[in-house]
Amino acid sequence: MHAPAIPRILVVDDEVDLAQLIKHALERGRDATVDIVASGDAALEAVKASPPDLVLLDLNLPVVDGTDVCRRLRAHPATATLPVIMLTARTAEADRVSGLDLGAHDYITKPFSLRELAARVRAVLRRRRAEAGDATARYSGRHLTADFDAVQVTVDGVPVRLTRREFDLLRCLVENRHRVLSRDRLLERVWGYTTSIETRAVDVHVGRLRAKLGVAGPQIETVVGLGYRFVEQPPT
Repeated sequence: MHAPAIPRILVVDDEVDLAQLIKHALERGRDATVDIVASGDAALEAVKASPPDLVLLDLNLPVVDGTDVCRRLRAHPATATLPVIMLTARTAEADRVSGLDLGAHDYITKPFSLRELAARVRAVLRRRRAEAGDATARYSGRHLTADFDAVQVTVDGVPVRLTRREFDLLRCLVENRHRVLSRDRLLERVWGYTTSIETRAVDVHVGRLRAKLGVAGPQIETVVGLGYRFVEQPPT
């Protein structure tokens, strides 16, 4: 059975020690993977390059403050609904109301309990999955159609026979579309944390998958030095 994609969280905080504590708390038990940036401009660049599943956002940030980061994320269609939890020392009711009005999914004041933070993160991610429903169970593009629950893949209406590993690889890429997935991360998600398999196995399977998908194969892009990314094909 295909394992659900591990949520990826971006922590935006210039307090390095605190950010590392948050990372440790959230990655414990492999419930999430966490990336850290320390400024607002770096956060915007990171989200643009590879949108996470959730952003933990400090408000008092260098270069671009957290409220402006949230405002810019909400103004862009690709990140308008991206879950954001604000982490801040601003405890006034007006600040909380302002943050929620900007579109934050939750607002947590410092100092806070790491256990409570982890619970709040899980709650937001659960709501996000519930809102999405079974949208990730199906994909329909210009050439490629996939029903992951029914284990059916077609290209221009013609069924494509995939091995289980190729099918799981395609599903993982589609579920994380527009995100760059490293070879190591694909090994974790598709091969189940198998450490005895070399990353070369990912390249071989991607090559075979592209060949079987034919005209839809180019939707799996190689990002040199980083990994692979599934992208939409524009309509004709």
